[in-house]
Amino acid sequence: MSGCGGRAPACGDSTTQDLTEKGLAEGLPGSTPVGEIMTSDPVALSHDALCADVLHEMLERNIGHVPITRDNELVGIVTQTDLTRHRVVSSGSLIREIASAGNQSALARTVAQIPDLLVQLVAAGTRHDITTRLITDIGDAATRRLLSLAEEKLGTPPVPYLWLACGSQGRREQTGVSDQDNCLILDDAVRPEDMEYFHALAKFVSDGLDACGYYYCPGEMMATNPRWCQPLSVWRDYFAGWIRKPDPMAQMLASVMFDLRPIGGETCLHGELIAETLDRASGNSIFVAHMIANSVKHVPPLSLFRSFATIRSGEHKNSVDLKLNGVVPVVDLARIYAIQGKLQVVNTRGRLLAAAETDVLSPSGARDLLDAYDLIAMTRLRHQLGCIQAGGRPDNFMIPSTLSDLERSHLRDAFVVVKTMQSALAQGKAMIL
Repeated sequence: MSGCGGRAPACGDSTTQDLTEKGLAEGLPGSTPVGEIMTSDPVALSHDALCADVLHEMLERNIGHVPITRDNELVGIVTQTDLTRHRVVSSGSLIREIASAGNQSALARTVAQIPDLLVQLVAAGTRHDITTRLITDIGDAATRRLLSLAEEKLGTPPVPYLWLACGSQGRREQTGVSDQDNCLILDDAVRPEDMEYFHALAKFVSDGLDACGYYYCPGEMMATNPRWCQPLSVWRDYFAGWIRKPDPMAQMLASVMFDLRPIGGETCLHGELIAETLDRASGNSIFVAHMIANSVKHVPPLSLFRSFATIRSGEHKNSVDLKLNGVVPVVDLARIYAIQGKLQVVNTRGRLLAAAETDVLSPSGARDLLDAYDLIAMTRLRHQLGCIQAGGRPDNFMIPSTLSDLERSHLRDAFVVVKTMQSALAQGKAMIL
């Protein structure tokens, strides 16, 4: 079990609230078995979750403690008192506001504070992966609150469903500027007449996210697109078809959908799907080769002589795109390693670490690529910090001359590492073909 929103191993826990509300309030005798009043199947987090993850779960679910597991075994419990001692960052206050927001306008006012949070975190030297994790937590909470508001408006869902995010939200890598990429997986019991409900739910949530600043995906990779609001069986056919016939469109769609992460609903609709898909994908050398060829199309901004290759014209002339040509090449590499190793981790940094642990990636290669990724991602966040402090909106276009000579040298070295890893992966693909 990893990440947020999991369940503790088949067990339960009993709190003073259980004793008060289920025991004393109902006048149960002292001989009552604890199993009759305990909370069954409590929400649990993995041992590698952040303190902020625990706080966010507590605030969003209005609970006072969270079980912690390792390999699906209980290893401890974290309480609000534990967190108070460690002074968890103020993203928790935003989560609290989101959890109690009564409408889209209230949500939008809270989410609008993300740039302020980004400034606080980056200025304090917080690691880029923690910064983006905390910012993504806010997007996740806003999505779940919108799902709750949608159900209040539309009524009980006719069948179980699962709302998932892909893209930067799916990978827990949102920064100060993000569009929305999402989809719906529906239980196979769904009937044609039920689809009106889910189309309305998708519109309500996507419109709400747009109002919060998560603008509509230009490519319509959203649950509002009927193609991405389908029963589980259709999703199985989608993945099977993309793997069986990896044409350019299939490669693009597979790249996006391999980053899916459950946000709200029945998570069981996703677990088996991704496990069987990774198994099928990793065993298809032709599919993997095509995915590799597609992944190396995004190249670091280096010229023939390894100086910066900047944008030559237009609004962003003389700048480099730290997203498309900086972060994305590493994201693409990590996704390929995840497919090759059948790794269910979605976060880019997590994928690189898991790839090293499972020998998909050599230890030295993993160290170099992680260092390069950390530098590029942190440079991107510092650039966005500068945009906000200058009174503008955060973007991804940085002019290299704004860096010191030493910073430019290190950034060039990081891009060289990424380019070298791309070449090594492409050569492996050539041997497969």
